[in-house]
Amino acid sequence: MGRPAFRVDGATGITCSRCLELHEPALLEARLMVCPSCGCHLRLGARDRLALLADDGSFLEWDAGLAAADPLRFSDRKAYPERVEEARCGTGERDAVVTGAGRLRHRPLALAAFEFGFMGGSMGAVVGERLSRLFDRARAHGMPAVVVTASGGARMQEGLQALMQMAKVTAAIERFREARLPYVSVLADPTTGGVAASVAALGDFVVAEPGAQIGFAGPRVIEQTIGAPLPADFQRAERLLERGLVDAVVPRAELRDWVDGVLAATVPSGRARS
Repeated sequence: MGRPAFRVDGATGITCSRCLELHEPALLEARLMVCPSCGCHLRLGARDRLALLADDGSFLEWDAGLAAADPLRFSDRKAYPERVEEARCGTGERDAVVTGAGRLRHRPLALAAFEFGFMGGSMGAVVGERLSRLFDRARAHGMPAVVVTASGGARMQEGLQALMQMAKVTAAIERFREARLPYVSVLADPTTGGVAASVAALGDFVVAEPGAQIGFAGPRVIEQTIGAPLPADFQRAERLLERGLVDAVVPRAELRDWVDGVLAATVPSGRARS
């Protein structure tokens, strides 16, 4: 399973990023990377999230061959193509979202999951194109859509082209809504920036993992702007639930049942078309 959000102490185990307790990797993996001491939901890779939701062997990936270009010839300490290649080697993914079709309790659906380990799950042209195609295909085949977000926002190395993906994906979701099919948005830690303001916020059902950071600008930016400290639970899933900004906060072990229940209540049996 993916382990980008917590420290690995050699061969001794994994230290929880919240309570600092040390745990055997196998124990955490058996618990879906939820700390048994404090309940902290550690980050998962995109493939692990898809495996959590899709029936065994049912996931078929879409658009795996799409790859990022370098429209701005962007370079900071490293050239953009070099950063992309490092992210590919580090995650095994070609970009920051994996999309495809699968089944949940035998019900066909379109699935996507962000890979935060790939440049912070940032949304560039490839991410926008994969998500847009996912919603268009889901509409064409009469399938509901489930997207798990974990992102720092738009990819700065692609400039305005990255920002345009917000509008592009939003338009695809609006086309999808014309088919009157449900879209379930699952907000993982973190869901911020342009991703939070577009694909993540537009679900018919918006559910968050416990403790997930959800917002647009980060807390440090906001504190520096207003010149005052923020509450400890600022931008956390539970606070957003209290204020009606998400529909539910669901522990990872219960997420599959929760999504299945929503789809069972909203998708007529046998509606999906091949």
